[in-house]
Amino acid sequence: MNSGDVAWILAASALLCIMIPGLALFYGGMVGSRRILNMMMMCFGGMSIVAVLWAVFGYSLVFGNSVAGAGIIGDVTEYLGLDKLLAADPAAALPGALFAAFQLFFAGITTAIIAGAAAGRMKFGAWMAFSALWATLVYFPVAHWVFAFSSPDGSVVGGWIVNNLKAIDFAGGTAVHMNAGIASLALAIVLGRSAGWPKSEHTKPHSRPLVLVGAGLLWAGWFGFNAGSALTAGQSASVVFLNTAVAGAAGLLAWAAVERLRLGSASSMGAASGLIAALVAITPACGAVSPLGALAIGAIAGAVCSLAIELKFRLGFDDSLDVVGVHLVGGIIGTLLIGFFATAAAPNKVNGLFYGGGFGLLGVQSVATLAVLGYSFVVTWIIAKVLNITMGLRIHEADELRGIDMAAHAEEAYLSDEEPVELGSPHRA
Repeated sequence: MNSGDVAWILAASALLCIMIPGLALFYGGMVGSRRILNMMMMCFGGMSIVAVLWAVFGYSLVFGNSVAGAGIIGDVTEYLGLDKLLAADPAAALPGALFAAFQLFFAGITTAIIAGAAAGRMKFGAWMAFSALWATLVYFPVAHWVFAFSSPDGSVVGGWIVNNLKAIDFAGGTAVHMNAGIASLALAIVLGRSAGWPKSEHTKPHSRPLVLVGAGLLWAGWFGFNAGSALTAGQSASVVFLNTAVAGAAGLLAWAAVERLRLGSASSMGAASGLIAALVAITPACGAVSPLGALAIGAIAGAVCSLAIELKFRLGFDDSLDVVGVHLVGGIIGTLLIGFFATAAAPNKVNGLFYGGGFGLLGVQSVATLAVLGYSFVVTWIIAKVLNITMGLRIHEADELRGIDMAAHAEEAYLSDEEPVELGSPHRA
């Protein structure tokens, strides 16, 4: 093992961990002041329950030898409980335990992203049950398709998208962002609209500074997300790091420019959203394109996603925090544009249409996109429907209008100095 590579993936894993509070702040600032605690708890709670499942059987389902060599799901018994990772493998490039920890955060953040579509109106218990079922039935299989490489000698068979189809997804445009985005659409449809949507006062963002702070933390974490996926501290990670930086900046500027042209001013919320949309789009493409290609993908994502968030009003679904408009649309943009902007000079070493590669790569990327979207939407819709029938998804409308924080957690985020606090109350400072 190269100690530099091990140190880099340890650091990248820590950067990934920062994305959880980053997402919580990003989403938390977007909701009303009486919804922020629940929103943040959904992020931390979803991450935590997925981490437990990951240790018990999730890692095995994703990175275990593919059952019957079909490339659909890993062998659940191979790494059950992760005890097998306690012993060092002298032939491995990284400690197995470190790789498992690194990938754990991918699973957790993907699930937490979906919380933005259910802000302020979903029972916390129902959300936790949904997180567990969704990770098991949707994320783990799709991650196996996309992230589980077969071994060169054929002794380990991985997922069908990465090995048979040979689609390019360097860090998770399909398994993470499109997957979470289309799942958010399915959940939002089953969950229904917020009370008073789309003009209710209680759905307005209460802290734009928190949104910007959260976006900044997410940007920092994204370097671990993307550059860490190189799994070495070398040229590939460096190129990916650069592409991630410039794409995010281009997306922020593009969204701001579109807002300025359409609405007369560039908002802080728009800038933060443009940054995230571009980071989403560059995630699958970060190892396949040049810095100029990264700039183009980031700018296209920022501009298109700024328009895509209007779809929820036109189509009538309540995607509270624009997960569909940013993660679904941004993920599709980034995955498909690989077919145009990929260059063999980049780490993935494949040419797209603009570099003489023809339409073949675009076709491969399209098949991967459709497969993930179709599977994730159908299974997520079924999960949400079953939970709605058995335990109910929605809180009472009165609690929703009052603010979910008190109803779900018996706490408030902000208390005035004049408000009396009873001894033993959960509201004590």
